[in-house]
Amino acid sequence: MAALNVTPDSFSDGGRYFRLDSAERRAVWLESQGADILDVGGESTRPGAEEVSEGEELRRVIPLIGAVRARSRIVISVDTRKAVVAREAIRAGADVINDISALRADAEMSRVAVDAGAGVVLMHMRGTPATMQVQPVYEDAVAEVREFLRQGLENAIKNGMDPCTLAIDPGIGFGKLPHHNRALVLGLPGLVALGHPVVLGVSHKSFLGWLADAPTMAERFWPGVALTALGRELGARVFRVHEPAAHAHALRAMEALPDGHD
Repeated sequence: MAALNVTPDSFSDGGRYFRLDSAERRAVWLESQGADILDVGGESTRPGAEEVSEGEELRRVIPLIGAVRARSRIVISVDTRKAVVAREAIRAGADVINDISALRADAEMSRVAVDAGAGVVLMHMRGTPATMQVQPVYEDAVAEVREFLRQGLENAIKNGMDPCTLAIDPGIGFGKLPHHNRALVLGLPGLVALGHPVVLGVSHKSFLGWLADAPTMAERFWPGVALTALGRELGARVFRVHEPAAHAHALRAMEALPDGHD
């Protein structure tokens, strides 16, 4: 899953793909580098980010989704908390709703997902992007995130969603301190046990600087690839990244290792 942020204030690219023409070129490049899913977002969710209006988010993502769908059959996910944006994105050609609020931010989101039969990624986040990194506290981060996601799955299914359309994401960096993120990566098998595909997004995350003594964005690249490979070994199955090729090579290498059978 390759991230494509159509925002002026993305933490990972600094607004490099805010214009439609540059975003379209980036989409082509991401697919050429091995992306299977293109995750289009029009609202920055970096720590401290403020919410943007529905109209502005629509203006940012709908033309790009339409343009990508017109030339490619790649799976498209829309990274949004807003039901109106999700509905219009699906009409424009999106297949998946990637909701960092796990369908909690907008009461209409579940209905949009059910009506469309869309795939849904339920992510854990403590608070909102504007507040999530203000002294997050857990007694047991892995257990608490697992229970949040279990309840989210249960509610989604009660609201009419097909269980086969649901994936879960522990939300690395969303309302967590570095040691919480480390615990969640190591605790992936417990999330896998919930019975739905687990999405892991560690690419470019600031906790890599703490984990690998890699303070700059460039220095975080290879530690992120390493954690993608580890995540594959621990059971994650979808990986949200910014430069797909190296992560895809790491995944192919993990999948080629012997599994104990001739």
